[in-house]
Amino acid sequence: MSFWEYLGNRHQQLLADAWQHASAVFQCMVVATLLGVLIGVVTYRSEWAGNFATLSTSGILTIPSLAMIGLLIPIVGLGVPPTVITLTLYGLLPIVRNSIVGLRGVDPTLVDAARGIGMSRLARLLRVELPLAWPPILTGIRVSTQMLMGIAAIAAYASGPGLGNVIFRGLASLGSANALNQVLAGTVGIIILALLFDAAYVLVGRLTIPRGIRVR
Repeated sequence: MSFWEYLGNRHQQLLADAWQHASAVFQCMVVATLLGVLIGVVTYRSEWAGNFATLSTSGILTIPSLAMIGLLIPIVGLGVPPTVITLTLYGLLPIVRNSIVGLRGVDPTLVDAARGIGMSRLARLLRVELPLAWPPILTGIRVSTQMLMGIAAIAAYASGPGLGNVIFRGLASLGSANALNQVLAGTVGIIILALLFDAAYVLVGRLTIPRGIRVR
């Protein structure tokens, strides 16, 4: 059976796996973004705290993803829980680092001007600092998403959702008629999803980042 015939026969299952893969990555990215920006907001004013946050989240990336999932299985079981925890933790570093860099890069004179007109610290953060720091934060989100697209495939080791199941089935049956088709279908599907997500982020950037900031 050719690759195109395989896609024609299994397209419904492949689309379902692709949807699960995209959904898992998207939901974990939402959680990672909220946590990452919060960590950045809490730590960016202190050099020590910012460095500690960056080093801590970068240390997570030194743990092989397969080992991380394997360590979580005895604690939270198989399926979605280890997938969500692993993807969320791995997605933190680029967001935390870029949040800290972006917030520290805000022009102090703009913050002082906001303070001078009576804005509270929370108002300055929400209306001045975070909007100006949004471009690097969005870049961090894009980088994290690309990483998680590939890492999510490893979640199939713990019976997690997504296209990793197609790849693992193909690898487990190497030598059979459709083994390579399965591996190729899963891999191509992940690449396509990564490109679609990145295109969506480009659109979000165009809609949310003022032209003057983009040019600069």
